[in-house]
Amino acid sequence: MNLQCSEIQIPVPWGHIAGQWYGDQLQRPILALHGWLDNCGTFAKLAPLLKSYRSILCIDLPGHGFSSHLPIGIQYETLEYVRTILRVMRTYNWKTVSLMGHSMGGSVAFHFAAFYPEHVDIIIGLDMITYRTFSSEDMPTVLEYIITKNVEFNERLTDKCVAMEPPCYTMEECERLLHESTDRSINLENCKYILERNVTRSTLHPDKYYFSRDSRVKLKRRYNASPELINEMAKRICRVSIPHLVIKGGKSLITSDSNTALANYLQENNKNFVIHTYTPGTHHLHLNNADAVAQIIIQFLQNHDTLRKEQQSVFKAKV
Repeated sequence: MNLQCSEIQIPVPWGHIAGQWYGDQLQRPILALHGWLDNCGTFAKLAPLLKSYRSILCIDLPGHGFSSHLPIGIQYETLEYVRTILRVMRTYNWKTVSLMGHSMGGSVAFHFAAFYPEHVDIIIGLDMITYRTFSSEDMPTVLEYIITKNVEFNERLTDKCVAMEPPCYTMEECERLLHESTDRSINLENCKYILERNVTRSTLHPDKYYFSRDSRVKLKRRYNASPELINEMAKRICRVSIPHLVIKGGKSLITSDSNTALANYLQENNKNFVIHTYTPGTHHLHLNNADAVAQIIIQFLQNHDTLRKEQQSVFKAKV
């Protein structure tokens, strides 16, 4: 049990969104979004380092962690995660949201900010700006695979002949599986933070666990925006100069030409865009190197708090 935060549940039409709130719950927090197949445990080491400066609300996106799975027959997609931000904002009656996202969560934050630029005051992307896109030639094959596998996965969920529990493992085996499945991006000793919300104890084998996230999230349908559309989305963010920090892992295997081109565009057109490479960092640098990442984030937030105060002073002086 994590004693540094409070467990929360946000009602949604199919159940609830689970999360962990670090820090003052009377203060509007930074909304933290995890990466694909992870959960809010990914921020378990970073959030406590930030909460004295700004409270942090980390959520499990639908189908992940302790959040409800989507109904059988429904496909997971990027835009459902974008809608999740809107659902959280409406629950707490926020007019503006501050966003921090790792990997897929960073892409979701970018999409939301592009669609609702007037309602986002900060974007922090951890090792991603947005998804790489598939070419027009590849996309039909990708969709064919995703659609076919989704039908198969949903049939399994309704097949009474299928075993009640998926394969189960010892906790040490779960840690090793997670470590290897991320190309060793998560240090072995940090896998426990993800697994706390990713596995359930077996009723058939009490000394073992099975992965309890919704298996269908593996087949999430991306919003495969064209380079031209991504550029238009970036323009909307740049038009209002949203303070935007991206922290890249120097040893991360997550790279793409499209993200490099997008970073260059944002640097040229958003005066408040900052990109920082933490050389020793892997894709999960915020979990493995939380102290270093926290220092970069706090400095960024302090800089833009100062900017807001200066803007307020200029406004008062003009009045």
